[in-house]
Amino acid sequence: MTEMNYYTTPSESARNILIANDRGGYTIPTSGLYPYQWNWDSAVAALGFAEFDIDRAWIELETLFSGQWDDGMVPHILFHKPDPGYFPGPDVWGGTGPIASSGVTQPPLAATMARRVWDKDRAAGEARLRTLFPAMLAWHRWFMAWRLDEHGAVCTTHPWEAGRDNAPDWDGAMAGIDASDVGEYQRRDTSHVNSADRPTKYDYDRYIKLVQIGREVGWDQQKLLDLNPFRVADPTMSFTTLRAARDLLVISEELGIEAEGLSADVALLEDGALSLWNESLGAFDARDAHTGEWAESVSNASYLCWYAGIQSPQMLDRVKIVLTTVPHPIPSYDPNMPKFDERRYWRGPTWAFMNMLAGFGLEEMGHGVEAEALRLKTARLIAGHGFAEYYDPITGSPAGGNSFTWTAAVWLHWAGRN
Repeated sequence: MTEMNYYTTPSESARNILIANDRGGYTIPTSGLYPYQWNWDSAVAALGFAEFDIDRAWIELETLFSGQWDDGMVPHILFHKPDPGYFPGPDVWGGTGPIASSGVTQPPLAATMARRVWDKDRAAGEARLRTLFPAMLAWHRWFMAWRLDEHGAVCTTHPWEAGRDNAPDWDGAMAGIDASDVGEYQRRDTSHVNSADRPTKYDYDRYIKLVQIGREVGWDQQKLLDLNPFRVADPTMSFTTLRAARDLLVISEELGIEAEGLSADVALLEDGALSLWNESLGAFDARDAHTGEWAESVSNASYLCWYAGIQSPQMLDRVKIVLTTVPHPIPSYDPNMPKFDERRYWRGPTWAFMNMLAGFGLEEMGHGVEAEALRLKTARLIAGHGFAEYYDPITGSPAGGNSFTWTAAVWLHWAGRN
């Protein structure tokens, strides 16, 4: 599918991308590079569909939860159809759910996005939300059972689980992983996009090693608490899980559904999220749950505090500076920090959907000027450089995959609104 051209408006192009990436009940992020259903991608895609096909928006979420495991976990990838062009596929993961899948999850955006879809479909959508609610609640309870550190912050157990694959936040924990016995494998991602835009082989060796550790124990979470060398309390996971808990609580109250313990969970998760404040850094930061060491990383996830319902004057000062000094904010890693790389995935590039989440929070918590500035800058970035996976924050040039589902959804639901 082509990007925007002379004959179509951005909104027409965005709708066309969602339709082209539709595989019958779920969307792929983009053709070739990502041929399956990704968890948080689908949650964002539902927002895009809700702007022109509300039934299809619900179907996207329902299909995502069709792959939920018995323990409540919703995998980060559902392998609905075989595709030899992707690695690692279901044969490598050895997932145990009802649909071939990966063995880790992703940040829980679905409850928040389901609530926003419901806002556009209050009457007809109630029955569908009621049906989804027990599955969303079970996923939340899985997080509470298996992903909290001693402070109540939410941990990621694989860089892919946090969704920010090669973020500098993980460098310390990754350095402690021995991947010397990982064996030979053939990556597929670099055959689709520029290798300079992607994680390095050093990263990938460790990604695969963590998959092998999980598979060896059949993804038994109790065993992985002891065996997994990678466990990092993360702003992405902590802020999105807290936000999901808040939304689940509101949904349960509005629908009159009993959901015992959610209020207590919100309080615990808020304390956990606040524990990720790194005073010396002056920002929310990732923390190695095994060693207690800070990552010393200001990422775009640091700016999701408002999305989680947490005010921070210091982060507000930061976002004001970013909005006025970085040509195409918010970069995934602070350009003034030593590991900044403007094109390499989560080590610098700007991601439109992360901007949208930060924008939601800023607007909801009373920072309308900053929210609108971020929205307009994101709109100009997309309108000027197409529906890319992510962008160089300095030049705005597109990077990664193109004709990208969640970037199209961001345009339709947020960035391109009048």
